[in-house]
Amino acid sequence: MTDETLVKQQREFNKLRKRLRRNVGQAIADYNMIQDGDKVMVCLSGGKDSYTMLDILINLRDHAPINFELIAVNLDQKQPGFPEHVLPEYLASIGVPYHIIEKDTYSIVKEVVPEGKTTCGICSRLRRGSLYGYARQNGITKIALGHHRDDIIETLFLNIFYGSKIKAMPPKLLSDDKTNIVIRPLCYAKESDIVKYSDAMQFPIIPCNLCGSQENLQRQVIKDMLQGWEKEHPGRLENIFRSIQNLSPSQLADLDLFNFTDLEQQRQQPTGEEDQRFNEMQQPALAR
Repeated sequence: MTDETLVKQQREFNKLRKRLRRNVGQAIADYNMIQDGDKVMVCLSGGKDSYTMLDILINLRDHAPINFELIAVNLDQKQPGFPEHVLPEYLASIGVPYHIIEKDTYSIVKEVVPEGKTTCGICSRLRRGSLYGYARQNGITKIALGHHRDDIIETLFLNIFYGSKIKAMPPKLLSDDKTNIVIRPLCYAKESDIVKYSDAMQFPIIPCNLCGSQENLQRQVIKDMLQGWEKEHPGRLENIFRSIQNLSPSQLADLDLFNFTDLEQQRQQPTGEEDQRFNEMQQPALAR
């Protein structure tokens, strides 16, 4: 490999790292995710997303104008063959405080879910319960999860297609019991950028093999559909994400979000100026 190639690769990596840091910083600012004095629990699974999130949050902690703590927490689900040494060794090498929660959720999942059925739902609920409990018991003020932009869009379509709801993953969430605040600092980051960054950083990835590959999962079907759209129409996923941030309740049909039943009470008598205003609004369009 030539020196010129190495310089080009380093330049591209620097641009990628800067873009991801900007994404995370903007998300944190937009949603007021982290405040001075926060104790942030970074949920580390051993996958590309959570490694990337931790790496960027460490940089932000070291350079932000506010003070906050980071603690990396992993849930050891007691999966057969899980390499228990990988995360402790990595976290010790970068000097990050960490804790490993040991809880045999693997056996519960295998006992409850019939062979061949999707395990992700119950597995995620058990993980969430364990992590929430640790946060409450240890003074954690924010729980950081590694979901990125593509995860949020996929969840939106999963809920539309299979749950009859327009619902996704919010960048910031108060738990149902009101005791924990969850943040998703990677909510503006594209999965493709995270993949490139993880590969370049050579994080010690631990694959999730609790459920096998499960290639026919509903989420994988949605992912394939969305990637097909993005390939045919670049920028479509970004437009979809922006639409999640730009709702018009009066143009939907949710009776709880907008008062359709009493619109008659808001109706006004015409003054005679309405038609003139409408015509003036149409002039630019007519001129084109």
